[in-house]
Order: sequence, then C-alpha cells, then structure tokens
Amino acid sequence: MKKPIRKAVFPVAGLGTRFLPATKAMPKEMLTVVDRPVIQHVVDEARAAGIEHFVFVTGRNKGVIEDHFDNQFELERTLAERGKTKVLEELLRDLPGAGQTSFTRQQGPLGLGHAVWCAREIVGEEPFALLLPDMLHHAAKPCLAEMIEAYNEHGGNHIAVAPVPDDQTHQYGIVGVKDATAKVSQITTMVEKPPKGTAPSNLHITGRYILQPGIFDLLARQERGAGGEIQLTDAMIKLSQTEPFFATRFDGDIYDCGSKIGFLSANVAYALERPDLAAEFRREIEAILARRRTPLSAAV
Repeated sequence: MKKPIRKAVFPVAGLGTRFLPATKAMPKEMLTVVDRPVIQHVVDEARAAGIEHFVFVTGRNKGVIEDHFDNQFELERTLAERGKTKVLEELLRDLPGAGQTSFTRQQGPLGLGHAVWCAREIVGEEPFALLLPDMLHHAAKPCLAEMIEAYNEHGGNHIAVAPVPDDQTHQYGIVGVKDATAKVSQITTMVEKPPKGTAPSNLHITGRYILQPGIFDLLARQERGAGGEIQLTDAMIKLSQTEPFFATRFDGDIYDCGSKIGFLSANVAYALERPDLAAEFRREIEAILARRRTPLSAAV
C-alpha cells in the first residue's frame, strides 16, 4: 500500500546573489510577485495539492521566512481595530495551522542534495514532495497536484518535466523517458547538463519532485558531485537503479524567479491575471512600450 504524500520540503537557504543588493538583508524567497512573496506562491501550490506539513530548510538571515508563516498579533489587532477585515481574513487564511510548519538549518552551502538531507529527521520514513522555491509553476491545476495523482496511480518517485528548445538542453537536468508524448512516463535515464547534442530528450527537470525516503540513505554518504556540492541528481540516478522514477509532464507556464528576467516575467503574468489590476496594468504597460518606441528627439 502506497503511503500518502503529506509533507513537502522547501530548500530556502540560498544566498540569492543574483539579486544583490536587494537580497543583502532580505531573503530572495521573500521578493514579491505582485503582492505575495515567491515562497508564498510555492506554499500555496503545495497546500492546494493537499500537503499537510511544510518543512523549510533555512540558513542564516532567513528568520523572516519563519515570521511570515506565523501570527503577527500586533498587525492583526491593528487591522481588526481599523475595520480592515478583508485583509485580515486573507492573512489568516494564508497561515498554516499550528504544528504544520517545521524549520531546520543547512549550516553551509553544500548543494541541493545536502539541503534535502537536512530534512531527513522531520520527513522520516515516508515519501515526500520537494519544491524548489525559485520555480513558479503556473496553471489552472497545480503542478504538484498532478504529480500526486500520478504517484497515487504508479507509486515510485516522480519528477516534473517540461520541454525546452533542443539547443538549450545543455543548460538543464534532462530525463529520457519511454514515451516523450505521454503525460506520465517512466524515466529511463537522467543526466545533469548534458553536452550539446547528447541529450536523451528535450524534457528538463523543472523543480518539483516526489521522492521516496530511500533518497536520504544515498545523500547521507555526502558524496560530492559537480561544483564540489552534494547533488540531488546524483542520488536520484543511484536510487533509480532500484526504484522506478516517472516523469510528469507539466503543460503550464514556468517562471524561474532565480533570474531577473524570469522574476520580472512572473510579475507581469501574475498581475495580468488579477481582476483588480489587469486592465489598468495593461494600459500602463502599453503606454510604457509606446513611449519606448518614440525616439527621444521626437519626445522633447
């Protein structure tokens, strides 16, 4: 009998150097896409998929993430006194329940595999979801919800994938599958950033996983891979020798909020879906683009 997916791990210990100086004193995960932190969007996805326990692997200067997912009594009292009940209700609705969050430290930047290993005692002997907070998966149906459906049918381990142009496969972790056109297909091979022209497919790993607890035993060996870090992909390749891995194809939009272009694109896309913002925001974008098309000499 398959154990249900109850817990999700969020590795949030990264330094966010690509967003300096904005991230000098603020975690990159707290940068906002419209009016919600990036990490809140990812937690929303997990909650919508039925996750019950949220495990954050943090580092130095990440205490604000813990505060974000806690009650702020002074703020809540002030909102109540001022009659801002709608805002207050939204804040309270976003909070996980008592005992539903756990925080553990990754003391050094030793890679994604090490961050996952740091959550081992909290996860225990059960399968779990892993969501990379930089990657926003946007669709009518949450990516993780689709993966859990696939897990409930097939068991094993699951990785979300999406196609990329063939000339970009060397930039990503790539999987080979039995049927590249299927929504869910068994993975036949995994490779991290294959040299140009050698990729087994154009399906790249998008930052969503369902993993069996056996991954922790492999990560415990602390074997270093690319960049001198403990790589999750290396451990998954070893685990795939004894346990099945499946690819769940995600057909929505993916925004890499670890890059400036991805982050800006996410803000535009999410704002244009907001009924309270879309029309006015679209007019502002069109006006900005029109001004940029006008030569400066003609505008003065």
